[in-house]
Amino acid sequence: MRDAVIVEAVRTPVGKRNGGLSGVHPADLSAYVLRGLAERSGIDPAEVDDVVWGCVSQAGEQTGDIGRTAVLAAGWPESVPGVTVDRQCGSSQQTVSFAAAGLIAGQYDVVVAGGVESMSRVPMGFSSQGANPMGEQFQARYEGVRPNQGVGAEMIAERWGFSRTQLDEFSLASHEKAAAAQDSGAFDAELLPVATLDGTVAADEGVRRGGSIEKLAGLKPAFREDGVITAGNSSQISDGAAALLMTTSEKAAELGLTPIARVHTAVLAGDDPIIMLTAPIPATKKALRRSGLSVDDIGVFEVNEAFAPVPLAWLAELGADPKALNPQGGAIALGHPLGGSGARIMTTLVHEMRAGGIRYGLQTMCEGGGQANATILELL
Repeated sequence: MRDAVIVEAVRTPVGKRNGGLSGVHPADLSAYVLRGLAERSGIDPAEVDDVVWGCVSQAGEQTGDIGRTAVLAAGWPESVPGVTVDRQCGSSQQTVSFAAAGLIAGQYDVVVAGGVESMSRVPMGFSSQGANPMGEQFQARYEGVRPNQGVGAEMIAERWGFSRTQLDEFSLASHEKAAAAQDSGAFDAELLPVATLDGTVAADEGVRRGGSIEKLAGLKPAFREDGVITAGNSSQISDGAAALLMTTSEKAAELGLTPIARVHTAVLAGDDPIIMLTAPIPATKKALRRSGLSVDDIGVFEVNEAFAPVPLAWLAELGADPKALNPQGGAIALGHPLGGSGARIMTTLVHEMRAGGIRYGLQTMCEGGGQANATILELL
C-alpha cells in the first residue's frame, strides 16, 4: 500500500512587514526555498512530478500561477510543473494534503508542497479591492453581515469568556517561547538564511524580547472600541516561504532518501463563516476520530495563532496539555505570512517531532470562510 512521507522541510525566516525580506519578489523567495530543499535533500529536481504551492493574495506579483513561476525561477527543469492553491490561511497546509493524496493515489512519486506570501509587497485584501467577493446570495443568507477575522476573534473571546489579560498573557508567552527557541538553536535545522541586497536575514524578525503585560495592556483595541483584540495579541503581517519534499516510502528507498514523518491523517472541517475562526475545533476532533488516536496520544500540537482566542478556545474544547501547544511560539511571535504559514508551521512541526522523538504531532489552523485543515504526522 502506498503512503506519503516527508523527507525534508525547510523555510525562510519570517520577515516583518517592510522588514528584511520585503525587497525580495515572492517568486524569488519561493525559488529560494525550492533550491534549498533540493540542496539539503540531494534530490534531482527532475524527479519532482509537481510543485503544489499555497498563496492567498494571488494578485500583482503573486498572480500568474506563482507555483510554476517559482519552479522556473529556481532554475529547475522546465519539465517540472507547478500549481497554486488558495484555501486562505491554510493554503500551504492544504498543499501537503493534496500532495499526500496524489502520492497515495499513484499520481505522484515525488512532489513538493509549500507556499509563500509577501504581505509587504502584496497587501492583505489587495486582490479584492473595490469588489464584493461575497455576492448577493451569501449576503442574503447571512443577513448582510460581511465576515471580518478581527471581529470573529472578538466573538470567540466573548463566547469563551477570555479576558484581555488572558489573551495578553498567552501572547507574551508566545514571544518568550519563540525567543527561547531562537536562543537554543531549535529553529536552525529548518531555516534557510536569505541573502538580500541589504544583508542576510537569518532569524525570524517578529520575536519581541522584554515584553510585559503592562506594555501589552497599553495597546488600543483594533476592531471594537471596547474590545480585547489588539496588535499585541494578534498574528503579525509578514513575509516568508516554506517547502516540504514528499514521496512514498518505496520511492524514498529507491532514491536513497530518509523519511522523517508519514502523513497519518488529513481532514477538513467547516464552521460558521461569520465567527470564522472556530473550525480548528471540529477539524481536530474529526482528525482524532479518523485516526483512532486520542488527544493524549499526540505529543505536540501546532495551532495557528491567528489571534490569541483561537488556540485558547481550541485548548478549552480539546483538553490538550497546554505545554504541548505551540512549544516554540506561534504566529503572534513568529508572524503569519498567509499562504506560506501552513508549510512554515508544518516544517516547524516536523523538526520538533524529530528533535524530541515525538511519535505523533497534529497541526490545525483557522481559515477564511470558516474552514480548517487538521493533519496528523507520525514520526518514522
